[in-house]
Amino acid sequence: MSGPLRIAYMTGEYLRVSPFVFIYREISALRRAGVHVETISVRGVSESECVSPEQKAERETTYVLVPFSIGALAKAHGRLKFTAPSRYLRALRLAWSTRQPGIKGLLYQLAYFLEAGLVAERMRQCGLIHLHNHLGASSCTVAMLAAELGGFTFSCSLHGPDIFFEPYRWRLDAKLKRALFVCCISHFCRSQAMIWTPPERWNRLHIIHCGVEPEVFEPRQHDGAGKRLIFVGRLAAVKGIPILLEAIAHLRDAHPDIELVLAGDGPDRGWIERRSQELGIANRVRVTGYLSQDRVREELRASDIFVMASFAEGVPVVLMEAMATGLPVIATRIAGIAELVDDGESGFLTPPSDTGSLVERIDALLRDPQLRSRMGIAGRQKVEADFDTAKEGGKLRKILDAALNDR
Repeated sequence: MSGPLRIAYMTGEYLRVSPFVFIYREISALRRAGVHVETISVRGVSESECVSPEQKAERETTYVLVPFSIGALAKAHGRLKFTAPSRYLRALRLAWSTRQPGIKGLLYQLAYFLEAGLVAERMRQCGLIHLHNHLGASSCTVAMLAAELGGFTFSCSLHGPDIFFEPYRWRLDAKLKRALFVCCISHFCRSQAMIWTPPERWNRLHIIHCGVEPEVFEPRQHDGAGKRLIFVGRLAAVKGIPILLEAIAHLRDAHPDIELVLAGDGPDRGWIERRSQELGIANRVRVTGYLSQDRVREELRASDIFVMASFAEGVPVVLMEAMATGLPVIATRIAGIAELVDDGESGFLTPPSDTGSLVERIDALLRDPQLRSRMGIAGRQKVEADFDTAKEGGKLRKILDAALNDR
């Protein structure tokens, strides 16, 4: 392969805060490793939602599919039909065979097929030879169809848990069968992918962790009684925030200065704020709204404990960020979290929905600065060893090179 490797990265909403953080870090690591990466997003975001300089810069260069013009669609699909009619028909058959049930599913698949034509044309125009997609649902359908239309290879990163709730709907089997390789963010994720992958292709399922840049997180020191808890993420009931609020209500008498920072926004923000008032803890709960990465780091360094009572996760990047900051973490024992948090070493793992266990673990950490320090140091070391973006980017570059050379 002569010259720099030229690829594209795609996902549904690349520029939105949550996916942007970990995908941008991975792209940056690949770029530092000499890979030319163009970015594609199915949907864009408003300028006001780009809260960091990195988002604003990427917004200027990212190719956004929706909304699209009829002219662009006609031009892309017309050229594809004219230059490679048999390939176009194969892509149509693939779209038909992997559609979701019903009229609604057929209409969605038509939209994905139209979008795939735009992606294939973009790949040709930019001289890109491979498409990598993050997340396994609709944008991965677009990637699979685009690869068939354009005659290039595609790969994907699986996160979960959502895709594993609806594997039939999203035809995970077809995507895993056709992908050149698959990046799984944890061993748990890989095991779920194996269910939908023929055993002879399991060697194409690789572990590539989402990661952080540890050097940009300054570890905090712990002394005295703790009081400030923080959660960073989407404000939704599935994140277990109602359980966390109940825990704060239980702890307020034993810890009169206790505070909870909810750094983020989301569909259940209003309900969460009302529930805080009902529990009599509204004066102890602060909701920040969306924050830039710099502000997130500031909030983490000002906190004593990171708490995530979530019911469904992959391996949360915010946990890595908290651990890189030297915070002890409390998280639920679900999915791949135990591959990041060593229970009793770098933090505590609690059963999901168990308010009592959460209260006990928070109480123990608030009272013991030495325990917080010890866990904080262990957590930082874990992230440096296994969840460093630069190291994971290097692994991914080797996988890319090997897979593309073996085609």
